[in-house]
Amino acid sequence: MCCTFLQLLVELPELHKAEISHTEPKFRGIWSNIIKIEKVPSNQIVSVATGLSRSQMSEKLEIAYKLFGIFPLRTSEIQVMSPVKLIPGGHSIGVTLQTKGVMVVGQAPVVDKNGKKTFPAKEAGIEVGDILLKVNNQEVRTDQEVSNAVNLAGEKNGSANVLFKHQDQIIEKSVNPIYCSETGRYRMGLFVRDEAAGVGTLSFFDPVSKQYGALGHVITDADTNQKIEVYNGKIIASTIYAIEKGKRGHPGEKIGSFISNSIFSGTIEKNTLTGIFGTMSGQIENSFFKEAIPVGWESEIKVGPAKIYTVVQGEKIEEFEVNIDRVMHNRTDSKNMIVRVTDPRLLDITGGIIQGMSGSPIIQDGKLIGAITHVFVNDSQRGYGVFIQNMLNDSNSKVTGKREAA
Repeated sequence: MCCTFLQLLVELPELHKAEISHTEPKFRGIWSNIIKIEKVPSNQIVSVATGLSRSQMSEKLEIAYKLFGIFPLRTSEIQVMSPVKLIPGGHSIGVTLQTKGVMVVGQAPVVDKNGKKTFPAKEAGIEVGDILLKVNNQEVRTDQEVSNAVNLAGEKNGSANVLFKHQDQIIEKSVNPIYCSETGRYRMGLFVRDEAAGVGTLSFFDPVSKQYGALGHVITDADTNQKIEVYNGKIIASTIYAIEKGKRGHPGEKIGSFISNSIFSGTIEKNTLTGIFGTMSGQIENSFFKEAIPVGWESEIKVGPAKIYTVVQGEKIEEFEVNIDRVMHNRTDSKNMIVRVTDPRLLDITGGIIQGMSGSPIIQDGKLIGAITHVFVNDSQRGYGVFIQNMLNDSNSKVTGKREAA
């Protein structure tokens, strides 16, 4: 009993649940008649916005635990979660975004008039993964703008002063463009990209604020694997016309196309570790959920059966059975749960979790608890899921794109 009681003192904040709607916080469980909880009046409640409607937020407050309501045990700051309700997604979406600046995705030799291969930008210190911001004080936002600015500098027999972002530093270097006999233009020996596009899945949307979340993980560049800093972007409806089935060592993939006359669209305002977020417009519905359902917080998620919602043909959202094999607490990334597909039909169609399924909402006990994020390369039946709680904290696929020589 002594050890159990001492352990309880340590675990009180983790065991305790409260909701904003409660006048006084309550302790649930076998100790509810022994441990009494009181708000500490001298400490103000701090509002922590989630980026959803104003009524949907969490608060932090300090509380005191007392034995029989008399003897002080300890105080603790807890996060008090409001009963947030959201409409689960499952819709197949097309994602397009434009980067802040132009990303360097590769080095390409420039062959001069003597047949010599040179790398002007590399020699100046520009590396793969760097973001080009300006050329000769001219802001560049597209790959074509970079190409034109470099060519113009070369034609004037001058150097190109390139302002770029390297990791967290802003650097300016002088590059001497070389006339490329193969293209007939002055170049500095880089492959660059200004946009990315792909297919994923909508995770949730808020019918009140029109905020949405999707993908469940960060969008990275296909060549450099670096996070894409978003300048502009949008999501629209997409249709799935084929499935590449997953197998051991080879993740499968949804193959789809964007719908030009999409009945809904959304801005991309954030690209974070747990997904993309923005504001939705147009008509969007989920036949499985006519109304918003409660969010299940991290402490409510348990090992056991659950359901996911995703599209495997056309635009129709379907329901499939999965199992939560493991819950990994106290992680803020996009790998918080291990999810295993148990639905025979989904296993037959896709082999399990595949690319393009990222963002598919996970429902357990009638609550939205998270979204699918990754597949295990050597076991396509299993993958990771992110807590919806982590997505909300950040809210406030396979991605490819074209390459242009510069």
